[in-house]
Amino acid sequence: MYIPKLFQVKEIKEIKQFIAENSFGTIISQSDGQLVATHTPMLLRKIDGQYIITGHMAKANPQWKDLVSSNENVLIIFQGPHTYVSSSWYEAENVPTWNYQVVHVYGNVRIMSEEELVEDLTILLEKYEKDRVNPILWETLSAKTKQQVKAIVGFKVIIEDIQAAYKLSQNRNSKDFDNIIEKLSEGDDQAKLISEAMRSIRKDN
Repeated sequence: MYIPKLFQVKEIKEIKQFIAENSFGTIISQSDGQLVATHTPMLLRKIDGQYIITGHMAKANPQWKDLVSSNENVLIIFQGPHTYVSSSWYEAENVPTWNYQVVHVYGNVRIMSEEELVEDLTILLEKYEKDRVNPILWETLSAKTKQQVKAIVGFKVIIEDIQAAYKLSQNRNSKDFDNIIEKLSEGDDQAKLISEAMRSIRKDN
């Protein structure tokens, strides 16, 4: 991914938090010379000292068969908030742009055993259900419902590289930067999230 130095994010703690908060990602691989993609919730986990991405897809989805046969490199994209930025918010004339946050993960993929998949689903349910009044957890599911695990395939990606970009108007002067925050805070949900991210990096810097 092309990332101007000003927009690069390399702090692993920040990247881990970003993936945790934007965990519905896209896994992209090749099949007979064509790119294929699946959108699915994923987890960033550390197993035996190594960071991996885990997830699953339907067994009816043919993408997993190519992953089995090739153990190929894959790309996973985690997309955060993004929004249009009008150049009418600048002091001087310039072109409009788009602010965004995104993480790309590259690595080698392996198919999970059923035992590994059940462990991963247990963690996934815990993440999204633990704070609910009546949580749906793996251990509380009936044996009949648990049989549905046979209809999905788990995968794990051994991470080789992570590239993160936060394009948040870091190239603008202080007055423009503050004005962009103000304008975005009056916009839709995506714009407000970007304005909050901009406030955060201003605080950090």
